[in-house]
Amino acid sequence: MRSYGMDLLRWWRFLSGWDVAWNRASRRDARDFARWMQIAPKVSRAHWRHRASGEGPAEALTRPSAGVPNPVTGRAAPGSLYSASTRVHCETVLRSFYDFHLEEGTGPIINPFPSARERRRLPAAAGRTTRQSAGGRYRPSLPQRLPRRLPDDCFNELFAALRYNRDRALLAFWVSNGARASDLLTSRQRDPLPGEQLLGVIRKGTRAFQAVAVLA
Repeated sequence: MRSYGMDLLRWWRFLSGWDVAWNRASRRDARDFARWMQIAPKVSRAHWRHRASGEGPAEALTRPSAGVPNPVTGRAAPGSLYSASTRVHCETVLRSFYDFHLEEGTGPIINPFPSARERRRLPAAAGRTTRQSAGGRYRPSLPQRLPRRLPDDCFNELFAALRYNRDRALLAFWVSNGARASDLLTSRQRDPLPGEQLLGVIRKGTRAFQAVAVLA
């Protein structure tokens, strides 16, 4: 919920700078917002605990540039600009937000964040058809990247460093089936099926019950 709220807040602040109401935004505003996110530097502010106690700098601090990726996990350090995944998430949130208000009749007549243009292709059989591209028109493309991995020695060290059996069980589930942390933490006592090595979880997107494999 916080990530969705931050995307909306970023859009609200951008519109406030141009004195544009959220229900009066045009597609030109959305296009400029997408371009602004490509070049706008991120700003790091002092934590709210430090601001309340007076500790640490109260003014905004500029983030350092991206460093060398982690040699163990391969995860890149955060850079000074918004990443492509952040811009993709923001575009999806805002497009869905305006789609909701279009259906309810409480927003603008036209969604400022339109879907991707229809592309034409000629099938092998016959006739021309239209194909709707996935995503939005102002949605950036994500580069293909290799999945990160953790060496076996590091995983064994991490598993041994955990203090509670509950944490070890959660880590084993994450590695064996790839379920989200929220899926595993909301699993109930009746959901596991030990005889079939299955664990029932509620999926985030569809909210549907699904049994995932658990490797012992």
